[in-house]
Amino acid sequence: MAPGVARRARRRPPRSVRSARPVGVRARSAEDWWWDRLAPSGSGYHLLQSDSMLLVLPGPGPARTRVQRRAARRTQRPVPPASRAAAVKARPRPAPVSEPQQGPDPGWGDRIPLEILLQIFGLLVASDGPMPFLGRAARVCRRWHEAASQPALWHTVTLSPPLAGRLAKSGAKAEKKLLASLEWLMPNRFSQLQRLTLIHWKSQVHPVLKLVSESCPRLTFLKLSDCHGVTPDTLVMLAKACPQLHSLDIQHSMVESTAVVSFLEEAGPRMCKLWLTYSSQTTAILGALLGGCCPQLRVLEVGTGINRNSTPLQLPVEALQKGCPQLQVLRLLNLMWLPKPSGRVVTPGPGFPSLEELCLAGSSCNFVSNEALGRLLHDSPNLRLLDLRGCARITPGGLHDLPCQDLEQLHLGLYGTSDRLTLAKEGSHLLTQKWCHALRELDLSGQGFSEKDLEQALAAFSVTPGASHPALCSLNLRGTRVTPSTVSSVISSCPGLLYLNLESCRCLPRGLKRAYRGQEEVQWCLEQLLTSPPSSS
Repeated sequence: MAPGVARRARRRPPRSVRSARPVGVRARSAEDWWWDRLAPSGSGYHLLQSDSMLLVLPGPGPARTRVQRRAARRTQRPVPPASRAAAVKARPRPAPVSEPQQGPDPGWGDRIPLEILLQIFGLLVASDGPMPFLGRAARVCRRWHEAASQPALWHTVTLSPPLAGRLAKSGAKAEKKLLASLEWLMPNRFSQLQRLTLIHWKSQVHPVLKLVSESCPRLTFLKLSDCHGVTPDTLVMLAKACPQLHSLDIQHSMVESTAVVSFLEEAGPRMCKLWLTYSSQTTAILGALLGGCCPQLRVLEVGTGINRNSTPLQLPVEALQKGCPQLQVLRLLNLMWLPKPSGRVVTPGPGFPSLEELCLAGSSCNFVSNEALGRLLHDSPNLRLLDLRGCARITPGGLHDLPCQDLEQLHLGLYGTSDRLTLAKEGSHLLTQKWCHALRELDLSGQGFSEKDLEQALAAFSVTPGASHPALCSLNLRGTRVTPSTVSSVISSCPGLLYLNLESCRCLPRGLKRAYRGQEEVQWCLEQLLTSPPSSS
């Protein structure tokens, strides 16, 4: 060693020697400190450590000691393969600890009585339908499987092949696969089926309806949407096997008129509801209705498909009143209806004394006039809904002469009509003065009433009989000449107004020409109208 190095080593002060720890006492690490902070000894909590998380869980027993926690951590550390066998041999076997034997907890699902489960499942099925909830609930436990298998819950079913809209060959395979499942489902689940909807069935409609006729005697409603291949024998077989079937919806389906006529001849006396799509074959079906094959019919709807049919529909009013005297709902949607009389001399028909809803709405101008509307409703005092959108030939005077006194919904909007700008009408106050006490929805969109006429009409809602608030909750004034003062007055007079459409109203300020939904937006519109300066227009 060099002399300089030895001299510096002799000058270095001696290091301080730490006090020796007692034998068997381990130094306290930061990990031990955190374990004691999270679950102190005797706190009633224990720690559960995994690869990516640390859980502090309450436990009924005492907390683990530090030695037990260290032993648990050692067992989680990976052991080399060579020393694993030696460690197993050298490890002393702990003495068996006697623990109280506890039976398996069946879970809260098994403890609920079957009757209560059926009521809960029934509420869910009523709101969302049986599928897919019942199929998933049946996999929870045996008790839920028993409850989900009750046929009383499977009262409404919609069946659609999973490959609908794809290639025809793939769709046929999907229908056959679903048909194989229905062969077991029909007798075991659908024995109490009441409402059935088939969508996008192209080739297997007859086998499905055959299964329905064999296993579903309580069927009351059948809907065929975009279905092909429905034969007369199929519907007649269904009408005979299901004596409670009273509603048929075949809109947007390719069904022969002979099949529908044969069905109505078999099930006509009990038919209550019928939905049709207007085509060249609809005339034969309407002829059967006019002949009186469905005297108890209450709902009749005839609409157009995706490809609109421009052929006018000739439907004699008086013949329909005689064939369907119990009609409550009549909808002729988007049709060019010709209310042609049965002869030269028009004799008043019996009317529709039970009619509550009449809808003649269309996107183009039709031929409905005040005279035709009077022939339809001359004996309908219970009418609640009148939808005449697109009927530009109807005047307020003709509506005022109707016998109904408690009309709740009136729709007179003109949508897509080319002559709406030239129709300068007056007399809108005749409508509101007659029905302001009962009107809940009023649609005057596109009507050519003047500013003063609209002001006089909407002022009727500020003076209601009995000093009660008007029932108006929806008002559509789109494209009209309504003024800001008139809008402010009607909002102030109708506190229950929830929808207000002011789009394209030329007399209003620019920032307010929109639709308002909800009471908050309507009140905001009122505030803006009261604070905004008067418009120059």
